[in-house]
Amino acid sequence: DLHETASGLGTDGDRYRRMVSSSVDNADSLMSQVLGPMQVVPTNPLTLGRFGAPGLLPASIGAKRFRTEEARALYAGLAAHAIAPFSAALTGAVFQTFAVAAHAFGWPAVRGGSQRIAEQMAGMIEHGGGAIETGRMVRSVGELPEASIVLLDVMPPAALRIGGNRVEAGARRRLEGWSNGPGVFKVDWALDAPIPWTDDASRKAGTVHIGGSFEEIDASETAVHRGDHSETPFVIVAQQSLFDPSRAPDGRHTAWAYCHVPARSTVDMTEAIESQIERFAPGFRETILERRTRDSAEFEEDNPNYVGGDFAGGAFKASRVLRFGSTRPYRIGQGLYLCSSATPPGAGVHGMCGYHAARAAIADTD
Repeated sequence: DLHETASGLGTDGDRYRRMVSSSVDNADSLMSQVLGPMQVVPTNPLTLGRFGAPGLLPASIGAKRFRTEEARALYAGLAAHAIAPFSAALTGAVFQTFAVAAHAFGWPAVRGGSQRIAEQMAGMIEHGGGAIETGRMVRSVGELPEASIVLLDVMPPAALRIGGNRVEAGARRRLEGWSNGPGVFKVDWALDAPIPWTDDASRKAGTVHIGGSFEEIDASETAVHRGDHSETPFVIVAQQSLFDPSRAPDGRHTAWAYCHVPARSTVDMTEAIESQIERFAPGFRETILERRTRDSAEFEEDNPNYVGGDFAGGAFKASRVLRFGSTRPYRIGQGLYLCSSATPPGAGVHGMCGYHAARAAIADTD
């Protein structure tokens, strides 16, 4: 709730409310513009302007509008989803997007786990007469059945290999300019009790941002982009079993967490992550029954689209967001389209990359 959140920010409460309230009130219109390639003439320039003015700023500057530790820490936790240094342009927009989404819609979790999303999508494809083939590496479009439209849900290096000479010159230059961002280190836990947060609100949240102050989170993210591993990393914790009992046996719980690390890192961050949680939830280690870890190199081995362990679809750059035009980010050749999170609006549980790529393909065939 916007007003409940603002009430916890002390003297910054009114300032925070003013910063995001208009965008929250116009969230449907705003998200339809933000979650896609930016248009030369926005459909609702006033709404987008109110959002974009603070969003264009780097998080390091935007956070200066706040004076309390609470507000600055809240800002840092949301902005850190950019997986970019806080000095980077548009990191303020990530803060805005996540804050507006939280207040207008909430951050939902899928009952039974995220696998249910894949199962539902697969069911829709099969219901429509499609077929799904797994366990096969596609190296060229020539290996695919003849089709007037091919959509590639891969990263640009793979799109270049698969598309071959079907990739047009302009698109090839764009794709060759792509670079991956940092990776992640993830831990999954089986727990015999909920995480014992000292903060009451954190016991009621599906997602908890851990990092301490704005300065600590800033230092952690800066270290990652310098190629270092933070001893006190910014950690994102998910504890859905608090609200979805199907995720664990009766009386037990599950949780997972990850932190950002340099690409292809094989450094074990388990101790650093668990120390950060223990810092704000003393006794957490005593609740752990079992853990499973995965480093960035293992992420890439499991899914080659996670280049270097990067699950966000590439380094955070303004060019990934400010792609003007309806088809340019998606069409890479005649009948060939890129629909992965390397296209606008980037990574997230929204499906909009595929939506816009499909619209671009339909527009080209009309």
